[in-house]
Amino acid sequence: MVSSKAVTVKEYLGGLPADRREVVQAVREVILKNKDKDLEEGMQYGMIGYYVPHSLYPPGYHVDPKLPLGFANLAAQKNHFALYMMPLYAGGSDTNAWFVKEWAKTGKKLDMGKSCIRFKKLEDLALDVIGQAFARITVKKYITHYEAALKKLGKLKKS
Repeated sequence: MVSSKAVTVKEYLGGLPADRREVVQAVREVILKNKDKDLEEGMQYGMIGYYVPHSLYPPGYHVDPKLPLGFANLAAQKNHFALYMMPLYAGGSDTNAWFVKEWAKTGKKLDMGKSCIRFKKLEDLALDVIGQAFARITVKKYITHYEAALKKLGKLKKS
């Protein structure tokens, strides 16, 4: 994975070659148009991140509570682009199944790990499905699924 040292999204985008910036910017625009208003955008893990701020979810990310709860990340990697959508992993099997089914309807090939969608060019993406996924997964719903997963793993801290 290629990790940027950029501190802001603007700096991250400015550090990309024009052709790669164009792809990242197009995906970013779909995310910004469709994301829950409570998600914030910034830099996380050397990538563009979308996360639940501590003001809405004080416990933060269970592995490192100083970090806000991550929701999605977008990155230009060395040989591909990647969109990491944690709700597809922690949002329950119904969320993942819905996403895979909707993507299949587009006829585009889905190159996906547990939460990572890899693509080489913008035309590889079903941007409408990505937009729908961001629109349908609210912060409240995501936190509920996240806490249920932590509880199942025995990692939810008692408040």
